[in-house]
Amino acid sequence: MEIGSFIEMQFARGLEYYQGESFAGLSIARLNSGKAGILHAFRLTGCKRLWLPLYLCDCVRELFRRQQIELRHYHIDRNFNPLNLKPTDEEAVLLVNYYGVMSESRMRQLAAPYPNVIIDNCQAFFAPPLPHCQNVYSCRKFIGVPDGAYVIGSNAEKFMTEYEQGYSSDTALFLLLRLEYGCEGKAYAARMQNERRLENEPPKKMSKLTRSILDGSDYPQIIAKRRENFFYAQRLFASLNLLKPLANFDETCVPMIYPLLLESDTLLHTLQANKHFQGHWWSYLLHETPPQSAEHWLSKYIIPISIDQRYGKKELDFLHKLTAQHL
Repeated sequence: MEIGSFIEMQFARGLEYYQGESFAGLSIARLNSGKAGILHAFRLTGCKRLWLPLYLCDCVRELFRRQQIELRHYHIDRNFNPLNLKPTDEEAVLLVNYYGVMSESRMRQLAAPYPNVIIDNCQAFFAPPLPHCQNVYSCRKFIGVPDGAYVIGSNAEKFMTEYEQGYSSDTALFLLLRLEYGCEGKAYAARMQNERRLENEPPKKMSKLTRSILDGSDYPQIIAKRRENFFYAQRLFASLNLLKPLANFDETCVPMIYPLLLESDTLLHTLQANKHFQGHWWSYLLHETPPQSAEHWLSKYIIPISIDQRYGKKELDFLHKLTAQHL
């Protein structure tokens, strides 16, 4: 027991969004990163191989390759439907809730044909976990934490005793630097140090720092603001957007970003020049997929419009004005 000395940072307690046994008997595992959560979820399935969508961050497949786990890949169409996905009973399937705009009923429909399903909710932190699946959530895409992930499913806590305790305070300075210096310069350099740590880390238990921040976050405010910003962005960009973000959207959706797709090779550069620090996702696919594929099209043209709880109509009006002027 430590008593006295300097006062550490303090947070509210008891507010953690995923806690207890509140999901019809499903249990919760707390890990260090989304990709570690996917690997943990795969271990829980007991399967020998994993089907991954091609449209996915390459850090996931690289982690599985380092673990010498056999992978198979499937395509999606422009409506995010799986193509040529035919797993055996010994193979697990990863299904992704892209951008957080896929409803609970949509994910249930996608999961229904397969016996061993991992739901990747890393872009959909508030999506309800599905029974009979392992559900993976990434914390830092929605809350200001240095790392963190949840896996929610049957017997999700299995194997947790095998993992070391994670520590994040050594590389968490970027969160404080962002407050005073913005996200460029020394703050960005510090963030990349944290990214390199996570890139090389095996699965570990969630750090105490991350858990403390998660336990003190205002989740109703985060949910309300993200949904408000998403619908406002839809009003602004709907007539321009070649995607239909509302196609599978309902009250269970709390998006990570607003996915804007315009077939422009230069719009992203205009937005970045005006300090909208987003980029195309998974551009490595431009070198690995044919130009006519959905994966190539999405990787080349999707611009993730920021709609998180820090922003509002002023910022979205600014981005819309830049887009309209560019076109």
